[in-house]
Amino acid sequence: MERLESAIAILDDLIAYPTVSSEPNLEMIVHLASLLSEAGAHVDLLHDRTGLKANLFATLGPDAPGGIVLSGHTDVVPAEGAGWTSDPFTMRRDGGRLYGRGTCDMKGFIAATLACLPEFAAADLRRPLHFAFTYDEEVGCLGAQQLAEELRQREIAPAMAIIGEPTGMRIIEGHKGCNEYTTRFSGTEGHGSAPEKGVNAAEFAARFVHRLLAMRAELQGRAPTDSRFDPPWSTLNIGRMHGGTARNVIAGQAEVEWETRPVTGADADFVRHSARAFCDDILLPEMRRIAPDARIETEIIGEIAGLVPMAANEARDLVAELTGETTADLVAFGTEAGLFQALGMSVVVCGPGSIAQAHQPDEFLEIPQLQRCLDMLMGLVRTS
Repeated sequence: MERLESAIAILDDLIAYPTVSSEPNLEMIVHLASLLSEAGAHVDLLHDRTGLKANLFATLGPDAPGGIVLSGHTDVVPAEGAGWTSDPFTMRRDGGRLYGRGTCDMKGFIAATLACLPEFAAADLRRPLHFAFTYDEEVGCLGAQQLAEELRQREIAPAMAIIGEPTGMRIIEGHKGCNEYTTRFSGTEGHGSAPEKGVNAAEFAARFVHRLLAMRAELQGRAPTDSRFDPPWSTLNIGRMHGGTARNVIAGQAEVEWETRPVTGADADFVRHSARAFCDDILLPEMRRIAPDARIETEIIGEIAGLVPMAANEARDLVAELTGETTADLVAFGTEAGLFQALGMSVVVCGPGSIAQAHQPDEFLEIPQLQRCLDMLMGLVRTS
């Protein structure tokens, strides 16, 4: 019970840091670094280009290859809009639930790892125990991409990683990739009474979206026959469109924010190449017949590989031993897991809370879920 109350108190502190992806996370990272340093961990902070955000990578135990990574992201999605019945960044305890932005996605897992620090530090660890806390997962796994490259360059090679995303403490051994893009159209403005004299970026953006929707239908027909995902095919979503300045002005600028969640690398290539060919071979020549300086540019926000289910998975088997879970599932939502798998680790996703609560008003974490996570983490003391 003391450890559980410690985890709740730590989570209370973490929720108070409004680490929305658009804002710095540095204050929270420094706080985490202080707790880990006090426990005797070797701590590295890896800043982004602005110096306002950072990853944290810390290690307890021997300076040796192998070991286990406990990974979580520090950023949260915005908490604006209706639906909140209390301050999103002040944790509220009500019955068996803890309310606040990030309670389940995913500061609850981070708090649980820190609540176990006294036992981790006192244990005679035979293999290193690593802590990886990243920035900007919610907007393209940007921090984890930087961290993965840093680990590769330093030749730090953990054997396993547990990604503590909210799975209801179910074992997740695979998920789809997540590729996010913004495609921008630059045409020429003009008076709306003579649309033929300009290049309407909004109209070309709409045609691009129409092509993306056609690709979405094509992706359904490409689903592998043995796919265990729900849905079994790669998905494509239009997240946001914006263009123009007024109804009587030809839109000079427009942009489309979109994503695809591929089941296979071949599907990711199909979408990427088909979108580029439609722009380069169809839309852009039409635009430039009127405006030679017209442009279509696609920014890659993030291209994150999925977590590929593996027949042999040491991390999955370890978490099954620690939790008593006997099955492993797949999910459609994405995580940073594929980046760790690409480094050669065996990886599993397992953490407290429900993904159904993530990104919602009055996000909450059930206290029994937090206790189950603590029990799993304490098992690492016995196995490490």
